[in-house]
Amino acid sequence: MRIPVMWRTGAVATTVAALVAVSGCTVQTVVPPAEETPGGQTPAGKPSAGTSSAPGGAPDDASPDDAKPSKPKPAAPPAPAPRTLWSKGDRGRDVRELQARLRQVAWLFEGPTGTYDGSTVTAVKGFQGKRGLPRTGKTDTVTWRRLLNMTREPGKWELYASGGQPAATPDPRCLTGRVLCISKTSRTLRWMIDGRTVSTMDVRFGSQYTPTREGVFNVYFKSRHHVSTIYDSPMPYAMFFSGGQAVHYSSDFAATGYSGASHGCVNVRDEGKIAALFSQVRNGDKVVVYW
Repeated sequence: MRIPVMWRTGAVATTVAALVAVSGCTVQTVVPPAEETPGGQTPAGKPSAGTSSAPGGAPDDASPDDAKPSKPKPAAPPAPAPRTLWSKGDRGRDVRELQARLRQVAWLFEGPTGTYDGSTVTAVKGFQGKRGLPRTGKTDTVTWRRLLNMTREPGKWELYASGGQPAATPDPRCLTGRVLCISKTSRTLRWMIDGRTVSTMDVRFGSQYTPTREGVFNVYFKSRHHVSTIYDSPMPYAMFFSGGQAVHYSSDFAATGYSGASHGCVNVRDEGKIAALFSQVRNGDKVVVYW
């Protein structure tokens, strides 16, 4: 007896369902891979994984410059050799400033003279050696630049701490007769006879508490080996012109310069010059103290 086909098909389906239930699995739908078009494009027009959009199939991160040979960079020009600005024997205002700046950093203790002497050479060598520069004793562009960076612009009386400043124009009252013409502006004394300057010397004055008087006076007393009765200090070559104020030599002025002051007198630092002046000045000669 023949079994109908429909029954056999149903029996097979029933059998498969039973097996699935026993194994615990589920039926999953398998999605076939999308077809690719020529050139690596999906049907949606997007690049597929692992392909590049760059022409010719080049990698995305490739740069057109990668294919060009790099040009060597030109070598930097060598630094110019330091140029010597001042050396031993030079003179002038620039040398004076150099010396003043060396004093600021305690490499030179003498006051500026404006002459590049042995003391200046020694000071420059010390400054150079401390900073790893060649110890030539000459001030070159490198040494000067380092010194500028460590110091400030020196003031007038730093530049002339040891004197040498130009004398001011004489006051009109100094142009006739025999006159000690003393300028507080330039801190100088001119010894003048009938308008002619015989000699010039550096001087300093009293402090703000003991100021030197200004005006026109006359020398009324001279004392070669004078000692102050008030301060018990020596006043060699004293030429008194106003009360206890006199023009005289000061060893303190010679040693410390303008860092100090007198008690009202006019101090002279050059003993040789004031000794010569003392021998020429007479009682009655005029004294003019002015700004």
